[in-house]
This record gives sequence, C-alpha cells and structure tokens, in this order.
Amino acid sequence: MCRLALKSADEAFSPYDVLTAMEAMQEGYDGSGLGLLLRGVEFEDFRLKPHHVVLSGIAHTEAAFHRLTDWMGSQGFQIRYVHEFERRPELIEAQDRFVYLIRVYRIPDAWKSLSPAEIEDRLLQIRLQLRKSGEEHGDLTIFSLFRDVVMLKEVGWPMDVGNALGLDDGRLKARVIMAQGRQNTNYGINLYACHPFFLQGVATMTNGENTAFVPIREWLEGKKIPGYIGYQSDSEVFAHILHYVTRRLKLPLEMYKHVITPLKTEELDRHPQGEFLKDLRTVCRRLIIDGPNAVIATMPDETCMLVMDQKKMRPATIGGRPGSWAIASEMCGVAALVPDRDPSLDFQPMREHTVIIPPDRKEYTTWSQFDPCTLPLAA
Repeated sequence: MCRLALKSADEAFSPYDVLTAMEAMQEGYDGSGLGLLLRGVEFEDFRLKPHHVVLSGIAHTEAAFHRLTDWMGSQGFQIRYVHEFERRPELIEAQDRFVYLIRVYRIPDAWKSLSPAEIEDRLLQIRLQLRKSGEEHGDLTIFSLFRDVVMLKEVGWPMDVGNALGLDDGRLKARVIMAQGRQNTNYGINLYACHPFFLQGVATMTNGENTAFVPIREWLEGKKIPGYIGYQSDSEVFAHILHYVTRRLKLPLEMYKHVITPLKTEELDRHPQGEFLKDLRTVCRRLIIDGPNAVIATMPDETCMLVMDQKKMRPATIGGRPGSWAIASEMCGVAALVPDRDPSLDFQPMREHTVIIPPDRKEYTTWSQFDPCTLPLAA
C-alpha cells in the first residue's frame, strides 16, 4: 500500500516537515515514487501576485529547457522568478535531470480582459501543449501550470528526494501540502504516474487500486474534455471524476462520494434526496469505482477532503487543532504532522463519510451519504 499525508495550516510550512512526518509510515512505500503538491505557495525571496502563474516540471535536457523558455516567451509569458534548488544529484538515481522547474510567469497582456475561468482554460491548453512537446521529444515533463501551486515528482525515497532538492532550506513553503510515498503495484514507474494528480486546481491522491479503471478511463476519454488524458495510473481517474463533478456538473463536493461509491437502491429508497441520487447514479454509472481506496483531495480555495471506498479497505485518519489539520494513512503520520494536536478531535471516517477541511481551518466537518446535501437550483 502507498502512504498518504496532507497538512493544511494557517501559517505556511516547509514540505520537508511533511516528508519528515512520512518517515513514521515508511513501511507503506517502496521508493518507486514521491509526489508533492504545494498550494498557497510562498517563496522566501519573491511575493506572488494575482497575475502570476507557476510552472512546475522537469527539463531533462538543456535543449528541452531552451525550447521551453523560447516557447513560453513566444506565447507572451514574462518570466518573473525562478526558484533555484540546492541540489545533491547523487541522491537521485535518475541522471537525466537538467533542471527542476519552478518558474513564475506573468500572464500575457492579451489575457487581461479574460475571465478567471477563461484564463484557467488557456493555462490548461498551454500545459497540454508543453506536455505533448515533451512526450514527442522525450525530454520534458510538465506537472502543473496554475496560480500559487507547485508540484514536485521524483523516483526515490521521500527523504532522499527532499534532501536531493534541498527542501529543508526553508525557502519554499505552502499552506497546504499533499504528499504520496508510492508503492508501485499495477503500472510502470513513471513520473506522470506519481500522485497527486492535478487538473485546473483540482488535485487528488489515492491509496488503493481501482479495478474499474478501464471502463472509467474510456468513458472520460470519450467526453473529449481537455485534460482528460494520461492515465499512466489507475488512480488518475479520481482527479478527473472530481473535476467532472465539481467543474462540469457544478455539484458540491459532497456529491463526489455519491458518484464514485453510490448508495444501494434500498438505501436510496429511504434517502430524503433519493430520486435525485438515483438519477445521478444512472447518469454517472460508468464512474463508479471498484476496489479498496482512500482518496484525499484539495481544491483551488484550499478546501481539503477525505473519502473512503464502500468497504473501507484502506486506512486514513484526520486530526489536528483549529488552524492546523492533517490527514494521513496512519495515526502516527497525523501525530507527526501536528505534534500539538488535540487527540479528542482525531477521527477515522467510515465508508459513508466525507471529511472536509474548509479554507478557514477552524474545524473540519463530517458529512454522511445518508444525510441530505444542499444542491444548486439547477439540480
């Protein structure tokens, strides 16, 4: 099993804090990959502004780096900041790492009249074009292009990766950090297969496996929605389903659970919103997962979420205190992430629960599938 860790705090903290906490759970991963997502990013020597976006990835060759630099300039992006890692490359087995990319750009002047949604669509198209170029040349990996988000992915043990990139220097911090120590099971070792997965501000990471992966992937690909590509891991569909539910169907977060693990018909017969939920289950029946999974997600406004599969076959727990919360695969991980937590607030969700940490971080909420949910008027 993989191991997952998330921390959300009012005060920005170092990703190295999360990697250190993951050491308590190291028996759950095998060094086949580490993925980090930082949201609400703060740089020690640069202040992000609303018109800035951050590009994250890896240029594997010098030619790829120059091609990226020239192409971004040709699209009207103006470089404003480059985060330089204090690297120790001997700690990373891979040798084709010319530069790890964290580059802050000012969006093109021609975009000033666009709405936030239109800008996000444009950013997605730019990222997809860069990814396609990288795959064609085999020399560029792009993880994200979004406001105040940084993504790092590498093959190796979490602490080795953290030390190799100098993440303990305190120059890079964030208010929300997701981390997955991977234990590879069904698919090859590939940087794009490392969790978390990210699409237009929606991010997920998963511990488990999804035996319904192929029909779900085919259904999503058939929608021809930009960004529904890749699928080097069976877990990537969780991010795209969440994107579909919240961005396309415009349903609240609580409906995600009703899509991926709907209640049984006899349970819906007794539910106050049973008729709507039966219709939703019918429309989204190809998105029902099968297999053990714990899913952790974050949203653009820094909301965090935890849901379980229908049989609760993968562990996950939440704990913390007002202003600082953690979700992890094991309680020892939560304790390491928030050492001064209030133990009376520890909670292990059951199969029907959705746990949400709101952006204000005052307290988390627990919602049950058996309870009604506020729906948009159009629903």
